Amino acid sequence: MRYKPAIATLLLAGTALLSGPALGESPFDFAHAPGQLPKDVVPGAYRIDIVTDMKRLMLNGHETIDVTASAPVARITLNQAGLTLISATVDGQAAAITQDDKAQTATLTPARPVAPGHHMVTIAYRGPIPATPNGIYYDDYRAPDGKTRRMLVTQFEVADARRMFPGWDEPAFKATFQLTATLPAHDVAISNMPVVSTTPVGHDAKRVVFGTTPRMASYLLALVAGDLSAVSGKTEGGTPINVYAPAGEQQNGRYALQAASQILPYYNAYFGVPYPLPKLDLIAIPGNYEAGAMENWGAITFIDDDLLFDPAHSAPSTQEIVYIVVAHEMAHQWSGDLVTMGWWDNIWLNEGFATWMETKATDHFNPGWQMWPREHAEREAAMAQDAHPTTHPIQQVIHDVSEADTAFDRISYQKGEQVIRMIEDWLGPEIFRDGMRAYMKAHAYGNTTSADLWAALSGVSHQDVASVARSFTEQKGIPLVSVARHCTAGNTTLTLTEGRFSIDDPHPLPARWNIPVTVGGPGIASQRTILTPDHPQSLTFAGCGQALKANMGENGYYRTAYDTASLTALASAFARFGAADRADLLGDQFALFQAGQAPLAAWLDLIADLNARHEDNIAVWQDTISHLRTLDELARGSAARPAFHAFARALLAPQLARLGWTPRAGESFLDTLLRPEVIAALGQFDDQDVAAEAQRRFAAYRRDPASLPASMVAPVTWVVGRHADSATYDALAGMLQAAGNTEDKLRFFRALAAARDPALIARTVRIAYSGVIPNGRIARVLAVVAHDSDNPDLVWSLVQAPATQKQIRSHLAPWSQADLLPTIAGQSVSPAVAKALMADPSVTASTGATIQAKKAVDLIAANAGIAARAQPALAAWLAAHGH
Repeated sequence: MRYKPAIATLLLAGTALLSGPALGESPFDFAHAPGQLPKDVVPGAYRIDIVTDMKRLMLNGHETIDVTASAPVARITLNQAGLTLISATVDGQAAAITQDDKAQTATLTPARPVAPGHHMVTIAYRGPIPATPNGIYYDDYRAPDGKTRRMLVTQFEVADARRMFPGWDEPAFKATFQLTATLPAHDVAISNMPVVSTTPVGHDAKRVVFGTTPRMASYLLALVAGDLSAVSGKTEGGTPINVYAPAGEQQNGRYALQAASQILPYYNAYFGVPYPLPKLDLIAIPGNYEAGAMENWGAITFIDDDLLFDPAHSAPSTQEIVYIVVAHEMAHQWSGDLVTMGWWDNIWLNEGFATWMETKATDHFNPGWQMWPREHAEREAAMAQDAHPTTHPIQQVIHDVSEADTAFDRISYQKGEQVIRMIEDWLGPEIFRDGMRAYMKAHAYGNTTSADLWAALSGVSHQDVASVARSFTEQKGIPLVSVARHCTAGNTTLTLTEGRFSIDDPHPLPARWNIPVTVGGPGIASQRTILTPDHPQSLTFAGCGQALKANMGENGYYRTAYDTASLTALASAFARFGAADRADLLGDQFALFQAGQAPLAAWLDLIADLNARHEDNIAVWQDTISHLRTLDELARGSAARPAFHAFARALLAPQLARLGWTPRAGESFLDTLLRPEVIAALGQFDDQDVAAEAQRRFAAYRRDPASLPASMVAPVTWVVGRHADSATYDALAGMLQAAGNTEDKLRFFRALAAARDPALIARTVRIAYSGVIPNGRIARVLAVVAHDSDNPDLVWSLVQAPATQKQIRSHLAPWSQADLLPTIAGQSVSPAVAKALMADPSVTASTGATIQAKKAVDLIAANAGIAARAQPALAAWLAAHGH
């Protein structure tokens, strides 16, 4: 269990009414749910029969759909994308077909209007099977035997089921699905439900019939077929679990199988609704899988390095990632699959909850991993986006699917997680769990909005959950809790005031949150209150001069600013706080500098004493390293940068001395994870001893791969890549070409991406779209080059060039098109890059593309302003401290 200090509760009897921007969302109501399709005809059951031609990369399909009309209708409109509808009938009578490929719809017009009631629609159609990783596509990969194999894969979220079959491809239109597929004879075929029958078709094909799914959203349907093998097991309740991988790699699925076998009974108990499908398959997709992982009900798909763990060759960080991602996707089997958001404006109900649950489950089964203190990094990632004016509320208005793609971000995932964490901490874990059980039972096989969740939690807690929760989900941004203290008659009174934390926002909105705040300190019982707009709160503690901190345990989603006396006391008692609170103090102080509300020196003073305080916690050092790296990027072009590197090296060197270069028998898992981060950071700060040792170990690794522990391959090759000459770069490029799995490919590409020579940077950009990196990872790795090369403007100029950009875009799925240029531009601080981005034609290709571009421009301007303040402040502090 997780330690919690004793708490004296001062919950307010009531909370102030929200007066800021709020949607006033209602519980789910199908008739009024957002969406683009008419709701007068609703599907109830699909029977889909597709015939695939994996040589010509085409499919032919025939489907029968049971529908219900709520009123007389002259036309039936449904979704399709990239398909050609050949013929259609309604109740056996031919219907005319009109396709609108831009709107991704097809309209069927029967000879006479359809009466209210039940009807049957049939459609014959055909379509392509492309290489871009969305819809139904093919994945060519190199098998363990060195031969090229071809796999059939589907990825339907957000709105790509329409690329395999015409239908109502919006989450509110739940139905059952019975899938039949004709596939190559030797392929193993997997879908949401078990195989019912298999019939040979000719000498090289087979017809596979799958069972009928429960009622679910179209984006959860799945079909994977290829040369696959599995490791298998069963839970205590008897649910079969299979982990599929390309034949020859299935043994590397055993760790994921172990994780899933632990997690499934845990989730059954937590949600109070047993997993409802007859089996659970986890499927590794080699390389070309952009989604990372997808919660298809009963047939979860993963990019292979998020599911497969080879104890001999995978990094320990991969072990952790596998557990976390398995826990995330399995949480979706309830939150997302059993109960589904009504429209994409509530995608956070799926993703924020699953992100929170992944941490809860992983921490439960791996308590030594310190998951909750280390979630500080995810909190910082969310707040880094949420502080800017182009952020968005957790619940945002989504007009179309291009906008929906942009909602899969740190606000929906990490901020959503943090808000749920805060609400659970406020209500208490058992009450929160009981509310989730009530929510799942009440809405099983249906759709919801956030209002349905707040109602369930309010019902069991007897608290006005919505008044707190809505203030965080229906408006954008981060609360700022300001703390001022004074001592009277031997008691300390803290006055808490609510404000808004923002970075580079010329017109910040007023603060309108209801914030659960916890204040305490080492050996001091914590007090709780709910801080409301325009109503400062006072808390009194016995004694004077003690260290009192808001957001104890870092369970709240807010920044904290302390007056001078409070910050001095906190700094003196820093080592006596828990790891989460130490990381929280550091993170807030650096953020306050970024916002122009505190001097950089305040943060530098805190981290300068870490070694004197014998700091060895991974959460604290991860926060410190992250912000050191950010400061290094802000210092580009500054005369103080070499002195800053010297300071950073001196700060991190004792940690490397403590950890050593070689993992020790019996060392903690957290030290094994921290060592690579320290070495890579020292490499970034041009530590010549680290560079030389990395080069020595790399030379030995080339002679004998077994000479380098798996945990050290990534940091050693990254440091070598950062200092690479042409010969070293060639060696790394050869290792990338020879890499047989996604984990190795991404390791070696990251090493190439660190190279700083302009000619080598240009080579890395070309390699990114040469075919060695799977299509689903191209946009992401180009952003890595912009970041790690220390020359984002050069990468921008190379990628934005029309001929190069066109070539890159030919490999990308629709959802990557909007991200390609903004993720690169956002690494820059150049106004010229911002101007060029907004002038690029791709920015107006969709509303989602425009949103992403504006975020990047906002980030460029903000970081330019922060850099202008950081460079002189850093130089002054370094000079004052003899650096």
